[in-house]
Order: sequence, then structure tokens, then C-alpha cells
Amino acid sequence: MIAITPHMRVLVAVESVDFRAGIDGLAQCCRTILQEDPFQGTVFVFRSRSHTAIKLLVYDGQGFWLCHKRLSRGRFRYWPQAADGVVSEALAHEVQVLLSAGDPTQSHAPPLWRPVGAKRGPRSPAAVPRGGDEAGLGVGACVP
Repeated sequence: MIAITPHMRVLVAVESVDFRAGIDGLAQCCRTILQEDPFQGTVFVFRSRSHTAIKLLVYDGQGFWLCHKRLSRGRFRYWPQAADGVVSEALAHEVQVLLSAGDPTQSHAPPLWRPVGAKRGPRSPAAVPRGGDEAGLGVGACVP
């Protein structure tokens, strides 16, 4: 199983492709249509012309993974669009929603980054360890 993690780059092909294509055919689509190198570890997502199947292509450093999901009923109604009409960048959680035949624009995910502990009040002198520094890192803790 391929784990799509937040640090991975994910590109979605906006136009559908011929699903008779295997690894080599999809890698060629990456090079010619998407203008991307398939050997960079990017996760590429493709949709069939009938909108009933999705393929994911990714190179892991040793070889290619090709995953194919075909819906037993229904179609993938939502599909990303792009200004250039060729490729759209997606986030890991958006791909998970997309693979479930959902609409990632309707998902309510937390922000990708937020400062941790941005609003901290000043430390009281009682909170500073004896012999330690004000940052509480324990520097000089050996001093009597």
C-alpha cells in the first residue's frame, strides 16, 4: 500500500487519459503532457475517460508503483481544474477525499501549518529551575 503523506508532492492530471496505458505509458504522459519528471517521487493522479477509475503513479527510488481504483457504482463527479488546463497540485488529504469519490473543496481540514505556542505569557521566576537559565534549558544546573 502506498501512504500519501503531507510532505509528498501530488500532481493531478486535469484531462483524462487512456487507461490501457501502463507504467511506461503514464510515465510518458508525465514527461510530455504534464512536463514533469516521473522519477522525482511525485505522486501523479490520472482519471479515466469514463470517470469511473483513477490511477496513481509514483516512483519510490527502486521502481514504480501503479495503483488503480475503479468504482463499482457511480462516477468521480469532482475533478480538479487548473489555470493552465494541464495539471493541478493537490494536498495529501485532498487525494484521500478524491479517492473516496468525494469533493476535496468541501472537506474541512485543519490548516497545513500554524505556529505552536505562539501566545505564551512571560515565565514567572518560580518556573525557572534553580541554577537554570531563564529559558529553562538547564544550562548551569550544576552550579550550587
